[in-house]
Amino acid sequence: MYLAPLNYDRYFKKVFSDERIVKQFLEDFLGVTINSIERLPEKHQVTDDAAIVEFDYRCQIADNYVIIDMQQWYKPDLVQRFYLYHALNTGLQLETLPKERFVLNRKTQQSRKVRDYAALAPVLTLIWMVEDSLRFKENYVSYTMTPELVLDFIRDEQLWQNPEITALLQERQRVLKVCDNPSRRLDFLPKNRLIFMFQSNIVKHPKAKKYERWFRFAEKSRHHDNTESDFAEFVGDEIFEEMMRRLNKSTLDTVDYEYIENEDEMWAEVARLEQGYFVEGLEQGRTEGRTEGRAEGRAEGRAEGHAEGEAKGEAKAKRNLARKMLSEGLPISMVAKITGLSEADIIQ
Repeated sequence: MYLAPLNYDRYFKKVFSDERIVKQFLEDFLGVTINSIERLPEKHQVTDDAAIVEFDYRCQIADNYVIIDMQQWYKPDLVQRFYLYHALNTGLQLETLPKERFVLNRKTQQSRKVRDYAALAPVLTLIWMVEDSLRFKENYVSYTMTPELVLDFIRDEQLWQNPEITALLQERQRVLKVCDNPSRRLDFLPKNRLIFMFQSNIVKHPKAKKYERWFRFAEKSRHHDNTESDFAEFVGDEIFEEMMRRLNKSTLDTVDYEYIENEDEMWAEVARLEQGYFVEGLEQGRTEGRTEGRAEGRAEGRAEGHAEGEAKGEAKAKRNLARKMLSEGLPISMVAKITGLSEADIIQ
């Protein structure tokens, strides 16, 4: 091994602790010029009852708050989890929002200070997906907040079957008028973006984009037998040479090698379990669930019974997989993370 794997959490954080590296990555991916970057705290206690929420990387660039998170493997709750992170990155701005004086009574001049929410900045959440592509073929998919009218327009089958292009153009103008309404800073909403970046798609189907080199570098570093010649294309680039310096095997110690070995073994085991048991268990659970659902559903309610059976089958399959993982020696905390089940659900 010449370089440690960038996709492993420890080395991702080791590399992205350098603000020059983060700046270059964001410039390459977002296609912008960043004049300054400020690293922000990554650990937060959100409520009295909540566990500490920890981002892989969080920073501020210009008027945007940014999260970059590495998603190594399949997790069933990742959409909800990263939506929560996205929302938290907005909410955490309460820590620094300025207060403005609000006059309550002109005669007495009594006033109080309130938060100036106009200073709230848009949030960009970048999720670096290593294996999972969420069934997309694109290199990345970005989600923003847009008026429902846009989706209604796209999904209006009757409208799109209309041979009169004039009707389509008129409807387009109506939708654009709604989208472009800047009243009370409505244009703030679509500036918030939740972006899923798919490493497996990017390396398989390159499109000659500048950001692709980051994912190509990461993919090469994943191979346990990677050599110095694998990274020849990155020699001479100051940023990538710094990354190679930080990941070079000469900087690793015994703890690092143990960490890599443990990670390799864990994910290899997860892959075998998923391949050998998850599909089988899922299909078995779905079949049993459909049978139960149909039996419980009345004649007029079979659709509901079928849907309920599917849900039961999914849950049963996850529990079967969890129990198998435990029998193979995986710690319950790891099993819970992989299956999305609570530890209580696993052991019941």
